[in-house]
Amino acid sequence: MICPFCGNNEDRVIDSRSSEGGRAIRRRRVCDHCDKRFTTYERVERIIHLMVVKSDERREPFDATKILKGIEAACGKLKISADTKQRVVEETEEELRREFEREVPARLIGQRVAAKLFAIDKVAYIRFESVYKQVSDLDELADEIHDAQERHQNEVPGQAELF
Repeated sequence: MICPFCGNNEDRVIDSRSSEGGRAIRRRRVCDHCDKRFTTYERVERIIHLMVVKSDERREPFDATKILKGIEAACGKLKISADTKQRVVEETEEELRREFEREVPARLIGQRVAAKLFAIDKVAYIRFESVYKQVSDLDELADEIHDAQERHQNEVPGQAELF
């Protein structure tokens, strides 16, 4: 590794530990030339590029920032932390990359995000669903709210959904 201070490429690793939930390795290094310490991160390079299949059969590259924008719009001024929103995005992306090799339907991405929002905040869920399902009138919105209320009543506290 090239030292960011002196440019020398001789160093020693003095500490290694897991980082980012096991998705990276954090290494502390000391330069053999100038004795300064620096940190490097080692991550798996994602070579496989997921393509999102839209409802009109168009395909476009997967972009996690679009999920985050949708979540932020749905959450608005609700008291949901940025870390929680980012966690939903990361969990969703991780699930999709594990399950799909090349292409993933946009509809399925929306369903996954909506399910995660339902567990976090029901209002954010309804807002997200209304955009994701392109609700166009009050009757459709009322149906979505009614469905959410039924799901909420059928929830067993502390029980995660199995499938």
